[in-house]
Amino acid sequence: MLNLFIRNESQREWLEKLHQKEAAFKERADRIDKLGIFPVDNIQELTELGYTRSTLPASYGGYGLGVYDMILLQETLASFDASTALSLGWHLSVVGELFEKQLWTQDKLEFIAQEVQKGALLNRAASEAQTGSPTRGGRPGTTAVKKGDSWVISGRKIFTTLSPVLTYFIVSAWIEEEQTIGQFLLHRDLEGLRIEETWDTMSLRGTGSHDLVLDHVTVGADQLVELGPKRVPASPGGQLNAWLLHIPACYLGIAQAARDYALNFANEYTPNSISGPISQLPNVQHLLGEIDLELMKARHFLYSVAEAYDDEARRAHLSTELGAAKLVVTNSAISIVDKAMRVVGIRSLQNDNPLQRYYRDVRAGLHNPPMDDATLNKIALSAIEQAKR
Repeated sequence: MLNLFIRNESQREWLEKLHQKEAAFKERADRIDKLGIFPVDNIQELTELGYTRSTLPASYGGYGLGVYDMILLQETLASFDASTALSLGWHLSVVGELFEKQLWTQDKLEFIAQEVQKGALLNRAASEAQTGSPTRGGRPGTTAVKKGDSWVISGRKIFTTLSPVLTYFIVSAWIEEEQTIGQFLLHRDLEGLRIEETWDTMSLRGTGSHDLVLDHVTVGADQLVELGPKRVPASPGGQLNAWLLHIPACYLGIAQAARDYALNFANEYTPNSISGPISQLPNVQHLLGEIDLELMKARHFLYSVAEAYDDEARRAHLSTELGAAKLVVTNSAISIVDKAMRVVGIRSLQNDNPLQRYYRDVRAGLHNPPMDDATLNKIALSAIEQAKR
């Protein structure tokens, strides 16, 4: 089904590289989930493969993959292991956005490009317990105070995905004297910076989304890499950030894995009450038909939006489509996994059955940005304004 969306030889080559990891990643996925451990081996192998440089522009020493390329690969990776895909997706999306929008000075971009070429991983640390998702617009409780030529940063961040192996954290902090939010680039070895292993959830147990604690972390003035409210990721009124489409791509990959399992089960399971496999039964065929129809709708929507974004001439016409794609895909993915479990029946609830993991993992999509209510509100306001004009 995914072959329809492969557009060039580069994509095909990357998919072949990822498929070389399929067996090992799938084998590790159950242990990662059961023990709630971070997929260190998976991340290391993908780094050695050059995958962590895939969204870095070629002019900066990367492979220059676009949004469409990224979601194609991320969907595939998520069908092997969702925790690995979502974790690394944040690094890929941050790198892609930084260089596409030239968010930092040229010196800083060249510096981080060299670090990524060496294998460095980075992610934003923005969520806090008191503010919830940063896309809601809450002011961070983390503070940055200027002392001479240095900044002193204190606070606690939650949901810091990829934290066990991150080299750099891009930390949001409130600057009182400026009355605005600054983004600081912090290396993991700084004094006063530590990770508290708090991530213990039923979904995506291997993402290492622990707490980042900052206890009077002191950095030079040049580590303030962004200043002001101009950048609020995925906010209803903020800039378009199509790199966040790595999120629905991950949940689409989970749905594909659930579909494949249910289809294989239906073709192989032959109870003695019938002659032949259950795939010949009309009710099972109905469920399988609904599953594939949902996959078609979700995938065509997601990939068409990504394709439009990668085309600069069409990008200007996008407004609510990015959030809508995330909403449609994640909700479709939940429905697909549910139907797959109906095909398989009670066996899908057994702890050694991957469907119960897919069921738990896919629910997490509802809590990744942008949230469904914010997306629907933005779509409604857009429609109202267009009608007025």
